[in-house]
Amino acid sequence: MLRWSRDPRCVALARLELRKALVDWGLSELEDSAVLILSELLTNAWLHAKVTPEQVIETRYFRSSGALRIEVHDGTPDRPQPRTPDSEASDGRGLLLVDALADEWGVTDRSGPGKVVWASLTVPVVRPSERDCT
Repeated sequence: MLRWSRDPRCVALARLELRKALVDWGLSELEDSAVLILSELLTNAWLHAKVTPEQVIETRYFRSSGALRIEVHDGTPDRPQPRTPDSEASDGRGLLLVDALADEWGVTDRSGPGKVVWASLTVPVVRPSERDCT
């Protein structure tokens, strides 16, 4: 689990950490979608979670048997709701992007105060015939 302050530069650092994990897991093909999902979830938490400056937001990324899961933990119980943005608005599309890119996403309670907003991407299956022969 990684902890982030409310400094906007932390979004770029969180994306970098996710990219490193994806390379380590051999999942670079998921990078574009995964990084955009993480960016939207983190930005949403900073804008709407109503956490105090001394509270941090935490991220967790892990690979399970067939999926990559991205989690953003914050200290408020307020649950994000997708909305239909005004066509002229420059914001309000984050959860719509997450919904479009992720195979699933949702919100769960966490131990202690707050919630976890998560999204998962299916890990592509590599068949033996698709692997490079060495």
